[in-house]
Amino acid sequence: MLKILVTGATGNVGREVIRLLLSQDCNVCAAVRNPNSAKQILGSNIQSVPFDFTKPDTFERAFLQVNKLFLVRPPALNNVRKQIAPVLNAAKLAGVEHIVFLSILGAERNPFVPHSKIERYINQLGIKATFLRASFFMQNLNTTHREDIKARGELLMPAGNGKTSFIDVRDIAAVAVRTLIEDGHQEKAYPLTGAEALTYYEVADIFTSVLGKSIRYNPSLLKFVRQMRSSGLPMDFVLIMIAIYTTARLGLAGNITSDTQQLLNRSPLTIRQYVEDYRQFWL
Repeated sequence: MLKILVTGATGNVGREVIRLLLSQDCNVCAAVRNPNSAKQILGSNIQSVPFDFTKPDTFERAFLQVNKLFLVRPPALNNVRKQIAPVLNAAKLAGVEHIVFLSILGAERNPFVPHSKIERYINQLGIKATFLRASFFMQNLNTTHREDIKARGELLMPAGNGKTSFIDVRDIAAVAVRTLIEDGHQEKAYPLTGAEALTYYEVADIFTSVLGKSIRYNPSLLKFVRQMRSSGLPMDFVLIMIAIYTTARLGLAGNITSDTQQLLNRSPLTIRQYVEDYRQFWL
């Protein structure tokens, strides 16, 4: 039976990937830094193994008898050569046959983002891979931006008037599971978006409509930096966020692809559906 190791297991996408794999009766293992706290998030029936990208002594046990790897880059790790490459080397050494990597939309055209460097390194290693190049996660709005929306009634991000083809992580996870358990997805890259591209002004209107309270969009770069820093985020992480929002501001984040719909045989979830499903986060 195939053994699938899931990194980023306690995050938005990883949690959903594990849930869906278990529903398919797969042999799935969560790679987690702290198995005890992970059990509280994932439930006690989840098989887990201690794993830390920055601790090479955790690699060998984590990759034992693993056939497939779902790879999520920890947001705080930006030095691919030092912090990600050793993990990939260990995966190859352990005989991992297929990596499904959660990348970002446009990674193939932007050599400066860590995701692009990771894609290139996987290809150099010669491990068969599937790259899921996902657009902006809707769920960032109930995690990173939750307090801005809930406490201040504000969507604060320096994206100007650019459109974004948001995608729900539930759709990303559903695609990931298909690419992990079906044949025919190796050596493929899928640009994953929702079915609509919206400005943050339009998103704020949807929030206002669903939540029944006024939510407005503020594109101020200066206020964004101050707010993110005061919430404790390190500056290098804030700079990556600014770079991602700049692609939206420049009109580069609004591409809509049909890959999500074709892979799932249904329409992608809409941002209105997402806000309705997650509304308790902002009330």
